[in-house]
Amino acid sequence: MERYPYPQLKRPSFSWHASEEVTEPKVHEWIKTIPGDGQVSWEVVDVTILGVPLSRSSISASSASENPDAMRRAWKSFATYNLDYDVDLSELSVIDLGDVRQHVTDIAVCHQNITDAMISMRKAHPKSFPIVMGGDHSITAMLLKGWKQAHPEERVGILQFDTHFDLRDLSSDGPSNGTPIRNLIESKTIRGEDVYNIGLHGFFNAKSLKEYAVETGVNYTTLRAARKAGIESVVKKSLEELESKVDTIYLTVDMDVLDIGIAPGAPASTPGGMRTDELFEAVRLAGTSSKVKGMDIVCLDPIKDVADATVKSGVHVMLSFLTGYKQRDLRY
Repeated sequence: MERYPYPQLKRPSFSWHASEEVTEPKVHEWIKTIPGDGQVSWEVVDVTILGVPLSRSSISASSASENPDAMRRAWKSFATYNLDYDVDLSELSVIDLGDVRQHVTDIAVCHQNITDAMISMRKAHPKSFPIVMGGDHSITAMLLKGWKQAHPEERVGILQFDTHFDLRDLSSDGPSNGTPIRNLIESKTIRGEDVYNIGLHGFFNAKSLKEYAVETGVNYTTLRAARKAGIESVVKKSLEELESKVDTIYLTVDMDVLDIGIAPGAPASTPGGMRTDELFEAVRLAGTSSKVKGMDIVCLDPIKDVADATVKSGVHVMLSFLTGYKQRDLRY
């Protein structure tokens, strides 16, 4: 039996394949998988996609572990051409690496596998851009710890779209989906001042978390303030400030940043959240920055979804980001 070329990964549960070359492919016909012999010309691969099917570390009940395959199934609904920007993504070379192996009961093993997978990706194909489909938000801390181990000389910052600070106390909540940013700050993987969180709102964060954010220098913009200033303006300013002080920006998109009425498949989505068009434009702008070198999409539960609305929004987030990635030479 052949061995998959990455010990921490397993092949996608399924993959789409075009029966023949098509001139205008749908996304499922465009994204490739690693061939059976494991031979890939990594120098020409622009983007790699990785699934992390983990939700055992979620504070609330979640089937976010089902999301990577749900997004893969939804690819069939999308073309590679973005009419809004006259951008055709099919010119990019994209490979789906499969999923990080998960232990049945041991979350610590799962988290270590995620860190090891990021290290392996950075060593095997450092020039390709990694996009990770979660999984709950705990995976972000593990991915960035892997990045930092692979690139210890880099100063890494975070651009975060989220309804929550994700700064809960590790001593009481552990390495869960409520603690990834605090985990990274307290492990000294990142500095609090290098975190920019956009989208917080309403009654969904304790005052003590806001105080911790202020104490550690975390930069945050509430959704109300972002709308008042203009979300695009806030994202551009955040990128410019991050670009001036870090070597690498990591983008993390928690799908609960969206309003619960349009994102029922995000377990912690709330009333008063972002609209999809606001998020799509925000991630496109992030994609235009050459210092944004990795991203994840997390906390999306297809079991709770309605008509695949949130799953399809997750795919749209990925494609919107790649639109910006394709536009990097044109910046904004």
